[in-house]
Amino acid sequence: MLRSAVGLAEVADWHNLVAAFHRAAKGASNRAAVQRFREGLFDELARLRKGILDENLPLGEMAAFRIQDPKPRLIHAPSFRERVLHHAVMAQAGPVLDRALIDDTYACRVGKGALAAVHRCQHLVRRHPWYVQIDIRGYFASIHHEILGRLLQRRFKDAELLRLMAHIIDAFHDSPGKGLPIGALTSQHFANYYLAPLDRRLSGDPRVRGLVRYMDDLVWWCDDHACARATLADAEACAGDELALAVKQPPRIGRGRDGLSFCGYRILPGALLLSRRRKRRYAQRRAYWERAYAQGRVDARAMQAGYSAVLGMTVHADATAWRREQLRRHPLEEVIDEL
Repeated sequence: MLRSAVGLAEVADWHNLVAAFHRAAKGASNRAAVQRFREGLFDELARLRKGILDENLPLGEMAAFRIQDPKPRLIHAPSFRERVLHHAVMAQAGPVLDRALIDDTYACRVGKGALAAVHRCQHLVRRHPWYVQIDIRGYFASIHHEILGRLLQRRFKDAELLRLMAHIIDAFHDSPGKGLPIGALTSQHFANYYLAPLDRRLSGDPRVRGLVRYMDDLVWWCDDHACARATLADAEACAGDELALAVKQPPRIGRGRDGLSFCGYRILPGALLLSRRRKRRYAQRRAYWERAYAQGRVDARAMQAGYSAVLGMTVHADATAWRREQLRRHPLEEVIDEL
């Protein structure tokens, strides 16, 4: 296995740090922390560069908050300075990790994404009769730091860069020696890479006719029920023995013709429907913007922009008739009349 020669010098390169600042600031230019960093940009980047090269970076400053998206999640957002560092690291390390992934891994990758994963699922649903679907229990909180470090050593040979990545990983613990913070760029890429051994185990199994993974949500197809059960047992053993992870129970084994739910859609051989979770999300966000307009908190233009974002959750599904029925049952006038 060839290991990348990317090192600390490439991460600390001035051009890389400036580009990392702009990526980290994208969409957040009005925030006070970003403005302060920009005002002293040269000095801030110089300190960051020195800290990288001297291997003396204080890390772990995070803001914790909860979101509902769609289930409750505890987010740990790194300070802006650490976000710049994360972008600088992943600009160099990200492509190396990406090359280590199989083609049918869809999270955190250019040209992939949830919708591409859904379309690939529908293609495989049409071709193969049985599927197995699993996800990992408490995935981000269960990632083992030592195992992740060994996996990274397979891809990188620069000891200084490996120490920097270990320092970033060790700055957060959900429990002793475990856990990555949801909300950090490095966490997304490290977590996506962590399941690469399971991808390779399944994709190399001749009983597996195709697979799709989006972060820790994984589905694969087999020709019969016996193969589905046998490959599930192998996957659970790989997750537990090699990665110290537990598959959420119960896993799902079903017939492709009956469809499956994945990435917010109900995927059938001849149709792509909204999942119940996405339908609830649509109704909640639509009600939010309608009430904001009715209460005078936003004008008609802002409400229309909000509607467009809500509509974007449904446009790729066969949902036109469902949306019309929702509008018929809950017209905007009804909300206004209530207030």
